[in-house]
Amino acid sequence: MIDLNNLGRYRENNRIEAKKALGGLPHSIWETYSAFANTLGGLILLGVEEHEDKSLHAIGLPEPERLVRAFWEKVRDPNLASASILSVNDVTVEEANGKSVVVINVPRAERSRRPVYVDGDPRNTYRRNGEGDYRCTQEERQAMLRDASAATQDLRVLEELDAAALRAESVRAYRRRLDGIHPGHEWAELEDEAFLRALGALGVGSDGKLRPTAAGLLMFGGARDIMRVYPQYLLDYREESGGRETDRLRSDSGDWSGNVFDFCFLAYDRLCRRAPLKTRGTAGGTETPVHRAMREALANSLVNADYCGRGGLSVVKRRRELIVSNPGVFRIELAAAKSGGLSDPRNGALSEMFHRLDIGRGAGSGIPSIFRVWRDQGWPEPAITQSFEPERTTLTLRLSASGDYDAEDAGERDTAATEAVKRQLIIDYLTDHACATTAEIADYVELRPSVVQDCLGELTLEQIVIAEGESRSRTYRLKA
Repeated sequence: MIDLNNLGRYRENNRIEAKKALGGLPHSIWETYSAFANTLGGLILLGVEEHEDKSLHAIGLPEPERLVRAFWEKVRDPNLASASILSVNDVTVEEANGKSVVVINVPRAERSRRPVYVDGDPRNTYRRNGEGDYRCTQEERQAMLRDASAATQDLRVLEELDAAALRAESVRAYRRRLDGIHPGHEWAELEDEAFLRALGALGVGSDGKLRPTAAGLLMFGGARDIMRVYPQYLLDYREESGGRETDRLRSDSGDWSGNVFDFCFLAYDRLCRRAPLKTRGTAGGTETPVHRAMREALANSLVNADYCGRGGLSVVKRRRELIVSNPGVFRIELAAAKSGGLSDPRNGALSEMFHRLDIGRGAGSGIPSIFRVWRDQGWPEPAITQSFEPERTTLTLRLSASGDYDAEDAGERDTAATEAVKRQLIIDYLTDHACATTAEIADYVELRPSVVQDCLGELTLEQIVIAEGESRSRTYRLKA
C-alpha cells in the first residue's frame, strides 16, 4: 500500500493508475482493471490527478461512496468485466491529506480466470507495461488460455505422430538413470512400450493406437518431430569467456537428439566440469550443493517453459555467472515460488518424469533450494525477473561473492545484467519507488553506476523511463 499522505512522491507506473473520476466512473477504468488482473496486479486511485511534472495529488471526491457502489455494480456485470476477482476489502474509501479518494486494489487474477477481458469481447484483453495499458495480441491471449486449463497440457496425445517418434537411445539413457537411482523399482521389468505408457510418455490415440504425449515427445523425441508440434522450440546452451563464445549446444544443430532429457544432462555435465568445485562444506572433485542447485535451475526452467512461446530456452554460462531463461512466466506468485510448498508447473507430466530421477522432488522445493544454497555460500541472492511482450522468466545466479570478482568477472557480470536482467530489475525498482537516482538503483541491482547509467539511457530512449533534472541531481521514473 502506498503512503496516501505523500502522493506527490509517486508517479503512475505499471502498478499505479490515477483517475480524477469527478464525473463518475471513467470507462477507461475497465481497461486498467483488465490490465492489472492479467499482469501483476496494481492500484487504481480515484479522486487523484496527475500534475504537469507527473506527480500525483488528491483532488477529493464529493461522493466517494456513490462511486464505490457504482464500481461494484459494474464489475459484477459479466457483460462489462469477464471476471470479478476482488474481495470486499479491495475497494475502500481513504483519506489523502484530508481529501477522500477511492482505492481499488486489483490483484493478479488466478490463472484459471485469465484472460480477464472487458465489454464482453475477448479481444478487449489488456496488460500493463511501463507506459500504461495495451491491448493483448492473439498470441498473448492464447498463452493465457493454455495456462487456464486445469489439465496439464503436456499429457495431450499427439495424433499426428506414432510411437517411433520417441528415440530409443534417449529412453534407454533415462531407464539407466532411473535403475541406478532406484534399483528394482516398480517398472524395472516392463518392456519399453509398457514403461512409456506408465511414465505418461505414450497414450492411446482416437484410433486406438499408441501415440506420443506432448511430454513424451519433449522428453524423448527428436528435434525435427518436436518442431512439428512446437514450431518455436529451441534449447540453447552457450559458454562465454572474455566476451567470446567458447562452447555451444543447440537443439537444432542436428548432431544430437535435441530433446529436453538429453539437453538437461548434457548441459549439466558441462556445468559440473566448468563451474567452481571449491564451495563451502564440500571436498574438491565431488558433486557440490551448488552443482545440484544448478541442475534444479535447469530442470525448473525446462518444466515451466511455454514451448509454444517465442524465444526458446536459453542457458548462458560465464566465468562467475549462470543465466537460465525460458518463455512463459510463473503460474503462481513469485513470492510463493520463492517460499516453496506450492507448485504449479506448466508441464506437469514432464515435471513428474524429472521427479522420478530425484530432480525437483517435492512440491515447490526447487526454487527455495537454490536460494538456500546461495545463501549458505554467502553469494548474492539469485535474481528472478519476469517480463511480458513476450512472456519470459529469467533466473540469474552469480557464482561468487561480490568481493571475489576480478576485472574479467566484472565485465562479464555487467554484460550479463545488461543482456538479461537490467530492464526488469530497474522497472521493478521504479515500480516501488516514485523516482530514484542512478546510485540508488545501482545499489539495489548490485551493478556499477556506469553500467546502470547506460541501461537507464537505453530505457529513456525507448520512452519507458523518464529522466528529470540535470547532472548529479538527475532522477528517473517510469513513464506513465
